[in-house]
Order: sequence, then C-alpha cells, then structure tokens
Amino acid sequence: MSANAERLRDPQQRAERATRILDVAADLLMRHGYRRVTMDDVAAGAGIGKGTVYLHWKTREQLFSAVFAREVLHAMDELRRALREDPRACLLHNFARVYFLAITNRPLLHGLLLADPHLLGKLTGSPDAARDDRHVTMARDYLELLAEHGLLRDDMNADEIGYAYQATFEGFLRAEGAAPAGGPEQRADLLARTIQRAFESEPAIPDATLRDLAAATVALLTGLIDADRVASGLPEA
Repeated sequence: MSANAERLRDPQQRAERATRILDVAADLLMRHGYRRVTMDDVAAGAGIGKGTVYLHWKTREQLFSAVFAREVLHAMDELRRALREDPRACLLHNFARVYFLAITNRPLLHGLLLADPHLLGKLTGSPDAARDDRHVTMARDYLELLAEHGLLRDDMNADEIGYAYQATFEGFLRAEGAAPAGGPEQRADLLARTIQRAFESEPAIPDATLRDLAAATVALLTGLIDADRVASGLPEA
C-alpha cells in the first residue's frame, strides 16, 4: 500500500484533506462559476492528484453540493452561537435578523438560496428532498415552540405563519441585488421590524423561560446540523 493511501486511513488527515478540497472548490466557484470549474482545477488548487479528490467525492456534482451544504452549516452554526450568547435571539424577529446576516455575508450561500444559474449550474435542478424535509420539520418545530409560549400572533396557525415568514425572508434576500443605500445591517434591522410587526405578539416572558426556549431552539438546530453533516459526508468543523 502506498504512503498516500496509508495517510488516508488517518481520520484526522482525511478530514483535513477534505476541508482543503472544499476550501479550494468554494474559492474557485466564487471566482469562476460552476460551469468553468473542473475536478482538475480543484485538485491543482489543493496540491493533490485528481484521484485523491475522487476518494472523497465520486463526482463533481457531489463535491460542489458538499461545498454548498457546508455553507448552510456555517450559517446555521452562526445562528446557534447567537442563541447561546443571547437567549433573546430565539425570538422570531431576532432569529430572522441573525440568519439573514449569516446568509448575506456569504455570497456563495446567497447565490445557492437564490438559485443563481451562473453560480450553481445544473445543481439547482437536483434538490435534496430528504434535506429539505429536515429543514421544514425543524422550522415547524421551532414555530410551534414559539406559539406554545404565546410569542406568535394567535389568529394564524404555525403553518400559515411559517409560509408567510418564509416568503418575507426570501423576499428580503432576493431584494438585496436592488437594495437602496445602506448596508446589510440596516436591511437586517428592517427585516426584524417587519417580522416582529407581522407575526409576533409581545407577552412578558420571564428570563428563565426565555433561556429554556433558547436552549430548546439550540437543540433543534444541533440535531439539524448533525444530520446535514452526516448526510453530506462533511468532516467535523
């Protein structure tokens, strides 16, 4: 067995190599777009042979899908960190604000969610149904938590609020290209105010309850992050 093959037996070195491949692929996708980046380009950028790339991902599409999946995981992890630092981040308008900035500060992810054809190529035609189901379930569970604590308006059910919230959130993302003067922080503030006025109630909630709600939301996010990582074959962060 070659020394190279032996090194691939080491889980840590294998994970480090996978991370390097993903980093190079993400950089190339941002600079050149999906259609112009080849596995040869990725291998050359990572300083390894093309065959080594195929040991991690069997096809070009699998590799680039893993790049996008990792971007989503980074954004969700940022949201999770915010919840741990400030329990009020579990309130729907704050949740939306943090996630909006996590996405808009990652152009590759922003392109993915908007289905930018130049960036994604045919990847946009290959949705991951199981992944989508996990995200829909997590979102519904999160909204039901808020509703149980009286933090959502009571003249709409969780599914109705979920649909309207998602449409509002995606609308703000799509409007970024034609946004007026001002930075993402200002637009995130506007999104938060819009979400708060449209979908939330304003009960007094004890700090202890807020901490419990934030912890429950962190648990939902952690389950989703772990499941997505395993399904995408991504190395541990």
